[in-house]
Parts: sequence; structure tokens; C-alpha cells
Amino acid sequence: MAASERSIDQQVDMCSSFLQKFRLYETRSNFYMIGRDKNRTFWRVLKLDRTDPTELNIYEDSTAYTEAECFETLRRIHEGNRSSGGLKFVTTCYGIIGFIKFLGPYYMLMITKRRKLGEICGHTVYGVAKSKIITIPHASVLTNVAYSKDEKRYKRLLCTVDLTKDFFFSYSYHVMHTLQRNLSNNVEGLTYYESMFVWNEYLTRRIRNSAKDCMWTVALVYGFFKQVKLSVSEKNFRLTLIARRSRHYAGTRYLKRGVNEKGRVANDVETEQIVFEDAQDSNPVRISSVVQNRGSIPLFWYQETSRLNIKPDIILSAKDPSFEATRLHFENLAKRYGNPIIILNLIKTHEKRPRETILRAEFANAIRFINKGLSKEERLRPLHWDLHKHSRKKGTNVLAILDRLATYALNLTGIFYCQLTSDLRTDRFQNQNPSTLENNNGECSNHDLPSKDETPSNLAVEIGNDSKDAKEDRLKEATMLQKGILRTNCIDCLDRTNVAQYAYGLVAFGRQLHALGLTESMTINLDNPLAEDLMGIYETMGDTLALQYGGSAAHNKIFCERRGQWKAATQSQEFFRTLQRYYSNAYMDAEKQDAINVFLGYFQPQPDKPALWELGSDQHYNAARFLANAPPENSRSTMKRSLSESSILSESNTAALGPVGRHSLGEKDEEAKGLSDSAPVFSTSDTAKIAASLSAPPPTLEDIGLDHILEDDCFCDDGHGDQCTCATFDMDWVSSSGNSCEDESYARSTVVRSFEIIPESTQIESEICVVESDSSNRKREEVKVEEEEAISGIPESYVRWVMDEGHFW
Repeated sequence: MAASERSIDQQVDMCSSFLQKFRLYETRSNFYMIGRDKNRTFWRVLKLDRTDPTELNIYEDSTAYTEAECFETLRRIHEGNRSSGGLKFVTTCYGIIGFIKFLGPYYMLMITKRRKLGEICGHTVYGVAKSKIITIPHASVLTNVAYSKDEKRYKRLLCTVDLTKDFFFSYSYHVMHTLQRNLSNNVEGLTYYESMFVWNEYLTRRIRNSAKDCMWTVALVYGFFKQVKLSVSEKNFRLTLIARRSRHYAGTRYLKRGVNEKGRVANDVETEQIVFEDAQDSNPVRISSVVQNRGSIPLFWYQETSRLNIKPDIILSAKDPSFEATRLHFENLAKRYGNPIIILNLIKTHEKRPRETILRAEFANAIRFINKGLSKEERLRPLHWDLHKHSRKKGTNVLAILDRLATYALNLTGIFYCQLTSDLRTDRFQNQNPSTLENNNGECSNHDLPSKDETPSNLAVEIGNDSKDAKEDRLKEATMLQKGILRTNCIDCLDRTNVAQYAYGLVAFGRQLHALGLTESMTINLDNPLAEDLMGIYETMGDTLALQYGGSAAHNKIFCERRGQWKAATQSQEFFRTLQRYYSNAYMDAEKQDAINVFLGYFQPQPDKPALWELGSDQHYNAARFLANAPPENSRSTMKRSLSESSILSESNTAALGPVGRHSLGEKDEEAKGLSDSAPVFSTSDTAKIAASLSAPPPTLEDIGLDHILEDDCFCDDGHGDQCTCATFDMDWVSSSGNSCEDESYARSTVVRSFEIIPESTQIESEICVVESDSSNRKREEVKVEEEEAISGIPESYVRWVMDEGHFW
């Protein structure tokens, strides 16, 4: 049967399906990629020109072939190229990762082996088991640039990005989006490759612009994916934990800190916990999810990597006195998740030598400043709690306190819960053309972040395209929607943050199982085997995320103590991980950061321009940008350091770095796109009681036992009076008496950032913190920082520092 004679039904089925397996062939002049769907119902052909040494020319055949027609096409291609060697098989692959160019030819990255990680609603999620990079132009047309040292070095740098670790994808499920977003139908024309969690967005740009659709590529998400089968009361269910790392402002621990001008933060990770029961034939499946977020403190701050300084200074910049970047960050969170935004800040309250406390005071000041311009419903809700201090107190159950904090947050945000019919599980998540989805008028539309009316708090639940009578029979609604997000941070957003995220996940886990009808209680005791199972998964996730950002597995002292692990073994483990993290940060992170910048397209090599490795560290690039916009030298200094350091970047260094800089490192002006256009079809059942119990008015602070340890420290101006509800609840500040300088500095303070530049020969630096109290009286406290001796290798003092269990946090 000819292609032109195919039935309309077959063409429609082809458009709604996707390619899943590919075979690559080559001739002297072209590559031919043959792709087919999972059920072997249609075949497609993609041609790549190999005669141009520097450009990428892609041609997509829009015809849907049968298997016989496809092989007949290949036979004709072979016969037509017999004089030059004919058609040769190259490799089998499971999707194109993208295309990249350095100084010479284009290269194609492909997945040549995959492994199954799990399923979501019947849609398989895969990990990359093996990948391959292929040069597009034929060897006969390559120029000398293709064999140059710089070209080979860029290629080796790209290959250091290990795609077989922590990258995952799905052909039929938008794994870069949350379950709630995928089941919402508020935004049409979603360009999901431009999601902040798709790491090969840059690599796929050329083929997405050239091909009619994106059936040839896969959208790679970087982070963590783990699915396990569990049971409770002889009822089976699946627990899935997904961590999605943002590609914006991505990098390594000391080279990416704080926020950038667009409100993007370092180590920005979205964590989703999905629970659903095993499908029983065609019966509806109950499913629930909850989402939380972690990310660096959204201020302009950084640390300079040093092989001689084990704990580099925290340097706070005054380039953004109105906290515009901080405001952009929280606006982005509100657009993605709705309100309220609950901020769990775990950094230290008091230190002998101020480090974390500098950021703590400034972060509190930023929240207060931003809340002045927000309505009552939109105000940020900060929770400040020093996890490090409380974890060292004997008799303090850290997880129990975090449980109460998580309960408070979940009472505000809720969880997502619904029931899925069998047709939704099999059909509703089909990937569509992400570049040119059409709206109802047949016009292509590209949507930016959803407006305030499109946030999860106002989502309308749609029904399918059934007849009117069928719609009335199938009219369903979601039992619950999550509205808002809990954002957790410490300094690195690794160790302490992961413990807090587990506590939040455990409280949510109990509510999810209750919503699914698997348990009668909404809580799970810490001694419950399910809590142990969940802790193991969060511990694995924490190790994975810590390796990605920090270079070592996470410090899991609290988890180890919870399991009753021998203290000496725990200390030995923590010591090794501290050494590993120090070595990685000092010796490995610069090249790792360069590789990330190349992979994401933040640095694009250009002829006659400095090479990537000639531009100095990525952190210096950011430091130069910070200082370039600083006030004149004769004004108050713009930097504040927490520990001793000989000098900061001089004005001459800034001038040297500024014009060259990493001009191509700047992120594209993109925003995370809106909600998926998949409309949910929900089934009815006897869940009214569950919905009623979970949608009851949230308990007060007194109800969950936080009233006696939380202090109301309002961050709104006095004009709000009694109507202000945006209090910051701080367990540590409650003891502040106002009589001591130390306590007063953390009551309600405005930190004036100052730093006196000391000549390099000076070994001792004085740091002056000017603190403004509620009564506007200014006091100065001079903190003398002891001289740090230069080290070679690892000194004895470092070993003692590591063995102090408090420094594992």
C-alpha cells in the first residue's frame, strides 16, 4: 500500500505516537536515521548532510512508511551510492541527545543503550546506560581545525559529562514536569524542551528548528529518579522520588553560589514524591504527589576556591540593595507553584567567627524588604531554625521538631491527589510537538510562565472530548491540589537540607497513603518500617545530589544516629566524605564547571576568541561582574568577608576580566514554561470522607505544638498592624533579651556590609559589623580573626577540625 493511500486513522495514530528505537546508516555524503514507534506501526526517515565541514543541514522526510517501504527506500539508497561504498549500518540507538559544535565540525550525541528506572501511570522512565558521539561531516571534507589541539580538548571536556549517571527521560511522559502540572490543562503550546529542568535544551535547538517535530530527540532531566514497590496492610503501592536539577545557574559548589541577575539560584532542585497504587485491570488508579524545593540563599554571595583555605570566606556583595534578584526568584517560585512560599532556613544563628550568620541576617532583611510590597496572601513565610545547634544538643529529637515544622508547612500547601482512568494512563501523556503546538485557532503559540490566574491555586480541571452525555457521566474533579511550596536551604543545600526534606516527605507520605485509602491514620511514626524505607531513599537522593554539586556523598550523621550506627564508624565515614569534598572542590570543580558550561551552551567557542581554559575560573567571572557595577572606590566598601583573606579582587583585575570575561556564559533569557496541556479525566469514588479529612481547616501553631518555641518577628512595615500574618517563626531568636550585643544583632537587624582592604602582607584582618537595632541605635562589634597558617597537603589542624562532629554540617 502506497504512503498516499494510507488511512486517515493511521496518520492520526502516527501523529499522536512517538519514535522509540532508531538505526543509523551512512553513505559518503549523508547519514540516514531510521526511527520507528514501539508497536512497529510506522517508520520515519531523517537525513543529515555530511558534505559541509562546518554547518549542520538536517532534512526530515514527513512520510510515514511501513516496514517494507522503509527497507525498500534503504535498498534504493544503497544502490544509488554503490560507487562510493554504498549504505553502511553504523549503530542502533534510542534517541538523539543533540548536536554540538566547537571550532570545527558538528557532532551528534546519541543514546545507544538505555535502562528502565520505573513507570509513572504506565509510562516508562529510562536512564541513559551508554551514549556515543559521532562526527557529522565525512572525514574527506574535514578541515585542519577538526584535528587541532583545542578542538580535541573541547571534545574531551564534553565527554567528561557522564550521561550514564543521573540523567533520565521518557518518551511518553513529561518527566520534566510535576504530576500536577502534567494533569492540568491551562496552557496550550507548551515548549517543554525549554523547561528549566531539560538539560539538553541547547543541544537540541538546531534539530528542533529544522525538523517538523521532536520525535527524534529525548528531553534529558538531570538529578535523581528512584522507584520502589512497598506494601502496607497487604496492599501494594509504588513510591517514586524524583529530583530535577535546574540547568539555570548550574555548576559546582564554590563556583556557583547565591543568585544571578535573573533570579536563578545555584543548586536549584525540585523534589517530587509520588505514591500510587498498583493498577488493577481497568479500574481507576489513585495517585498522589507532593513537591518541595531546595536552592542556594538568593543573595549575591560567593566563596573563592582555595587549596590553602579549607573553609573559604563567605563574601557578600552589595550590588543589589533593593533585592531585585531575590524578588525575581520568589516571583518565579510563585508562578511555578502558587502561594504561599514557605522558607525553611536552616543556617546557623550564632558563631564565634561570623560566617553563615552574615547571610542569615541579610536574608531576613531581604524577606522583610520584599514582604513590604506584597499582599497578605502573597507574603513570604520564613521559618528560621538552626539545625546544626539543635543536632548537637543532648536529648533533642531533631526529626521530631522537623516533623512539626513540616506539618505546619503541609497544612498550608496541601498535597495533590486524584484518580486516573485507564484511558488517561495510556493516552493522556503522549508527547506532542513541543516547538509548534497549535492553539484552538490553529495558530502556533509559545507560552511563558503562567500568569497569576494560571497558578496551581486556580487550576481548572478539564474533562475529555466526550459527548455531552458522556461528559456528564464522567464529570470528575481533583480531590486535592497542592497550592504553594516549601523551599528549604542551608549553606550548601545538601546535608542539613536533605534531612529537612526527608522530614517533610515523611509527613507528606502519611497523608498520601491516607488519601489513597491505604491507611486510616494520616501520620507515620519514625519507628514505622515505612519511615525506614523512605529514609533510605532520601539518603540515596541526598548522596546523589551532593556528589553532583559538592563532589562527595552527603553527611548523613542524623540518619546514621537514627539507625543506631556505631558512632566511631559514623565519624570515620564523615571524615572520609569531608576529605573527598575538599579534594573535589579544590582540584576537580574548575574542569567540571567548564564541562557544564559547554554542555549547556553557556560558553560557545569562537575562532579568534580566548579558549575556555584561558579565562580563569567561572567564579572570577561572576566576581568581576559583581564588582563592575559596584559604587566608586571612595564610597563605602561593597564587600564583606566572614573570615580572614589577604585581599579581594583589585580594580585592575576587574578591568582585565571584564571586557574578555565569559561573554558567552550568560544564560538565555528564558523562563520556565507553563503548565502542560494534558487534560485530566478523573473518576468518582467514595473519597468524600478522605477529601473532607484532608481539606479541613489547617491546625494552628498551638495545635501542632510550635507556639511555645516559635517567635513572631514580623517582616512587614508597621502599617499592616494586626492584620499582618507573614511572621517569621524562629526557634532560636526567642531567647533574645536585647541586653547583649550578640543577641541584639539577630533580633531584627540591618547589616551594613563593610570590608576594609588590608595589604597582602597583613596576616590579621579586622571585620566590622554595623548593626542597626529596632531603636535605630548603632553599635559596632569588632571581630578579630586569627591568623591562618598556610598548609601543604592536609595539616593536623584540619584533621582535628574534621573530627569535630559539629563541622560535618
